[in-house]
Amino acid sequence: QVQLVESGGGLVQAGGSLRLSCVASGRTFSIYRMGWFRQAPGKEREFVGAINWSGGRTYYADSVKGRFTISRVNAKNTLQMNSLKPEDTANYYCAASNYNDIYYSQNVYNYWGQGTQVTVSS
Repeated sequence: QVQLVESGGGLVQAGGSLRLSCVASGRTFSIYRMGWFRQAPGKEREFVGAINWSGGRTYYADSVKGRFTISRVNAKNTLQMNSLKPEDTANYYCAASNYNDIYYSQNVYNYWGQGTQVTVSS
């Protein structure tokens, strides 16, 4: 089993920055990739970005490319969010996958954090 604990959400004005962290524990040696997803009220959960546990290759949704950056140091995965927009407002979830599969599909991520709220005011 893998446990994920997120932190760092909050309220920020448009154009500002926030950093989310996700610390993994347990059987971290089994992780192939870690991802970030978000879900706004009334909308489906969507892919934000991901990073391969080994090698550090990153993937981003078009909506955040150039503004968000994912990095990992040991068991801590960080989502740096810059130039935030009101449409980035959502509950953000960290996830981990044991599989080398479609990086943007939430179905391949078998471990999830509890979520952290990000609110961007205009």
